[in-house]
Amino acid sequence: MSTLTFPKAVLWDMDGTLVDSEPYWLLSESALAQDYGKVWTKEHGHELIGKSLYDSSAILKDRLDIKDLDAQQIIDRLTDSVIDKLQHSLPWRPGALELLMELRQAGVKTALVTMSMRRMALAVVEAIPFQAFDVVVAGDDVTHGKPHPEPYLKAAELLGVEPGECIAIEDSVTGLRSAEAAGCLPLGIVNLMHLEQSGTRVIRPTLSDINLETLRGLK
Repeated sequence: MSTLTFPKAVLWDMDGTLVDSEPYWLLSESALAQDYGKVWTKEHGHELIGKSLYDSSAILKDRLDIKDLDAQQIIDRLTDSVIDKLQHSLPWRPGALELLMELRQAGVKTALVTMSMRRMALAVVEAIPFQAFDVVVAGDDVTHGKPHPEPYLKAAELLGVEPGECIAIEDSVTGLRSAEAAGCLPLGIVNLMHLEQSGTRVIRPTLSDINLETLRGLK
C-alpha cells in the first residue's frame, strides 16, 4: 500500500488519549470506595485503564464489597461523576485536536473507539469545535470490550476499511492489545502507563510532534 493512501483511517481511544480524563475516573472511583469505607489507590485505578466499564465495575464491586449496587448502577454512577467533571473542565491531550483537524482536512476517516459509555463519548465529541469523527464505537456498543478486538473491528467495518489500513492511537496496554488483535497498526502515546514497543507497536511520548506525514511513515 502506498504511504499516500495509508492510513485510510485513524481510530482514537478517548480517555487518556484524546482527553486527559483518567484523573477524573480515579477521583470518581476513590469517592465510591470512600462511601464503602475502603481506600482506592492510584495503582488500583491504573489497573482499570483501558478495560471495559463492565469489567471495571465487576472489579470495583468485588474489591469494595459493594452489595447494594449492581454493575450497571456502578457504571452509571462513575459515568455521571466523570461527565460532571468534564463539563466543568475538558482537558484535551497535547496535540490531539491539532492532529484530528489535519486528518479531517486531508480526508482521512476517523473513529472514536472508547470503553466509556456512548453518552459520555458523545458529550466529549460534541465539545470538539469541528466534526472530528465519522463514527463512534463505545463500550455499550460492543459485546466484548478491549483487549478483545471487537471494538476496533467494528470501527473499521463501520468506516468501510480494512483493519490493516488503520492506525489505532492508544494510551494503555489493554487498548494496544485490542488494536493488535484487530490487525490495526497500534500507536501508543505514553500517558500514565509504561508502554513497551514490541511487534507492530509504535510508542511515542506525545502527539504534539505527530502529523499526517509522521503517521504515513509508520507503515
